[in-house]
Amino acid sequence: MPPRDLTPPSPVDLSVEVGPLTLRNPVLTASGTFGYGEEFAGFVDFDRLGGLVTKGISLEERIGNLPPRILETSCGMLNAIGLQNVGFRRFVAEKLPFLERLSCAVVANVYGSALEDYVELARRFQAVDRVDAVELNVSCPNVSAGGVVFGKDPAMLRRVVAGARAVFRRSLWVKLTPDVSDVAAMAQVCKDEGADAVSAINTFRGMAVDLDRRRPVLANVFGGLSGPAIKPLALARVFEVARAVDLPVVGIGGIMDARDALEFLVVGACAVQVGTANFVDPSASMTIVDGIERYLTEKGIASVREMIGSIRVPGRG
Repeated sequence: MPPRDLTPPSPVDLSVEVGPLTLRNPVLTASGTFGYGEEFAGFVDFDRLGGLVTKGISLEERIGNLPPRILETSCGMLNAIGLQNVGFRRFVAEKLPFLERLSCAVVANVYGSALEDYVELARRFQAVDRVDAVELNVSCPNVSAGGVVFGKDPAMLRRVVAGARAVFRRSLWVKLTPDVSDVAAMAQVCKDEGADAVSAINTFRGMAVDLDRRRPVLANVFGGLSGPAIKPLALARVFEVARAVDLPVVGIGGIMDARDALEFLVVGACAVQVGTANFVDPSASMTIVDGIERYLTEKGIASVREMIGSIRVPGRG
């Protein structure tokens, strides 16, 4: 006889929809902060997680940038890891078996240095049944176009999304860079080319200086800024995209607790990704799920979906 499930039913409905994909709750872990999942097996109950986004995966293995490549800042973190990863083949052989045992959604974050890389990765992941969605990281430079970042050029972004959409039939997400003048316009490009959702936003470009040596701290000079420092900036981007484009938004940026996550939902996100908080507390995602459920219960809100886009802005409708 199988053991009885003595877990009391949740008094609220935490399920959300991100395009065609339904999640048991709106909390995912962000790419680059959670490895490939197995690294956090002792800290996270995957049966209670909405989903995980893998570390960025390229066609071939990458060793990343030289150290120093990570730095704690006063309100966050700078990282210049350089997209170190095992590559597609090793991911399938070594990382996928663990992911196949999980019940939460699995989103594969992918990136390339040329249009063809994105298309080929999307094509390969179409054959990987356990992957529920692919998230295109378009904050990467296109080496064949002089290093222009894919996500900063509407024409290149259009080609990447359209190319991936042509070969990948499940849920397709695009992780937007914040380093553009109009992030909503970029989200519209993604919608036009068939994306099912956008993730907003990726890290902001920053740097740190060793004053006494008068040199950059990071070997790469620049790094991506994440953590609480970027939360107000990320909230604004999510609000702008959600107001301007009829496309699901997954909010990212400085989410440390349940109230942070709920703020992203209120401004229009349908789900969130927890990133830098995982370095502070490996079980942060669980704490956030519990906190969301507790908040909704205390407020008498039956479904977390009631929070999505519920912000009231005087004079703006």
